[in-house]
Amino acid sequence: MRPVISLTTDFGTTDHFVGTMKGVIAKICADANVIDITHDIPAYNVLEGALAIWPAWRYFPALTIHVLVVDPGVGSERRPILARIGGHYFIAPDNGVLTFLLDDIERTGPPPDLHELTTPAYRLGTQSVTFHGRDVFAPAAAHLANQLACGNADLSSFGPRIKDPVRLKLEKPTRGPDGVVTGTILKVDRFGNLLTNLQAADVADLQDQRFALNLESNTITRLLKNYMAGKPGEPFAIFGSSCVLEIALNRGNAAKQLGASPGDTFTLTSDA
Repeated sequence: MRPVISLTTDFGTTDHFVGTMKGVIAKICADANVIDITHDIPAYNVLEGALAIWPAWRYFPALTIHVLVVDPGVGSERRPILARIGGHYFIAPDNGVLTFLLDDIERTGPPPDLHELTTPAYRLGTQSVTFHGRDVFAPAAAHLANQLACGNADLSSFGPRIKDPVRLKLEKPTRGPDGVVTGTILKVDRFGNLLTNLQAADVADLQDQRFALNLESNTITRLLKNYMAGKPGEPFAIFGSSCVLEIALNRGNAAKQLGASPGDTFTLTSDA
């Protein structure tokens, strides 16, 4: 089977960056099947990069190599890393973009295998301090794809093992002694849905009873199974494809209507 390499970046598609990375991959591993997840991450937004790869990677074949380049620290002392997580490979700057994947694997195991990318043979000969996507990450992915195609992938050949990957400092959901859950808005997607830091396990006891979600001056009382079940103009909660609780509107923009944005907090209580 052809090796699969996915690309997730904040490069956009109006400049040459993405195409150049694909050219580097093609020169080293012509058989690679390169798939774009997105190149529209807001510039420098590591959190949005982490949120983009998190729900997507599990739908790729085992042994896929995922390249994530959201890298405001390019050219600095931040490490480029290679990680094996859940039967897939991830190549990225060590800046927290793998945070959600690392959190998941801690709960489910086995532990990740993490390496710093230091081997000169797996980089381009001349390296820019501003384009490691081309000079470091793309060639590492292509060389790993060649190894996987030959059945002899050796992560240690890319560099030394590390045990201290950088993680984003994110607010975790909290539950007070009165049972009130406090959550945070992480992202607004292109439809205006508000993605929160609550997963199903965080509110399992609230899903089968009445609840009140308080955000700004708004109270939401319905958890729906699909967007079309929402009444016009009525905000509701839903567990969407991004693995987290969303606040949404049926064919409307919840963020605009509610005046909410990333970083805002909300409370969720039982209204039984």
